[in-house]
Amino acid sequence: MADIDVTGLVKRYGHVVAVDGLSFSVQKGEVFGMLGPNGAGKTTTLEIIEGLRAPDAGTVHVLGTDVLAHPGTVKERIGVQLQATALPDFTKVREAVELFAALYRQARPVAELMAEFNLEEKADAYTDKLSGGQMQRLSIALALINDPDLVFLDEPTTGLDPQARLNIWTVIEGIRQRGKTVVLTTHYMEEAERLCDRVAVIDRGHIVALDSPRHLIAANAAGTTVEFARVPGLDVEALRKLPGVDRVVADGQVSLTTRTPEVVLHALLDPQAPWAGAGSAGGDGEGEGMIRDLVVRHGTLEDVFLSLTGRSLRE
Repeated sequence: MADIDVTGLVKRYGHVVAVDGLSFSVQKGEVFGMLGPNGAGKTTTLEIIEGLRAPDAGTVHVLGTDVLAHPGTVKERIGVQLQATALPDFTKVREAVELFAALYRQARPVAELMAEFNLEEKADAYTDKLSGGQMQRLSIALALINDPDLVFLDEPTTGLDPQARLNIWTVIEGIRQRGKTVVLTTHYMEEAERLCDRVAVIDRGHIVALDSPRHLIAANAAGTTVEFARVPGLDVEALRKLPGVDRVVADGQVSLTTRTPEVVLHALLDPQAPWAGAGSAGGDGEGEGMIRDLVVRHGTLEDVFLSLTGRSLRE
């Protein structure tokens, strides 16, 4: 039996349909990602599954229980880390963990949880004095205080610096290693690719694709992307005619998709190319058409979303 089984989920806010007939399941022990831009319906879907919000239609079963009929039973067995954690003023770290432990019939030892999340040195610090990474570690620790079977993490690394983000990734990998099921929402592509067994790509309340990151990339973003800064005088139509180019997207920067990157790069860097202005690749100045900030990379989940929806995840 799946840990989560969602069928035909719908949620409207006036004339806006935030969640439009979502159906999916999450298997025991997997890290399941929900990927999409802000406003795609990720957080609303999670809040319904967690029993925090009522849907307009559809059914949700969590750990074998109908969450709409028995939300209290479900809440005893899940852990939830929201996008923002609000704690009482002048609460110290240890006090926050003790407070949450007191809310459950069964809770993990406070000292054990503090050690696991490297919070011992901050035990007597006020929570409003913690760094972003420390606060996120605390919020995830609070979500695990009842030793839940299923953990929801809603954009746990948003706003963190790269080192703090890596630390949170290690924490999430540790949760999975203890056999827990994790549902993760994120708009960081590298986060989903590293952590998730499967990813649901969500756009405007719909699931547009659902599979492992590797399979999604292979099916929708195969090949190599060549990116560079867009400059005045760029002839996009001429770029589309370059040998080996499968697709061109030109907005703030230019992205060329190809299965033969060596052919495309040779043509792209030719100073006599018809798409380039004077000084394109080897000129002395900053002439129109010059290639700047050139990057070559393999397909990513960002490319998957662009391929499926025609727009960027960060729009």
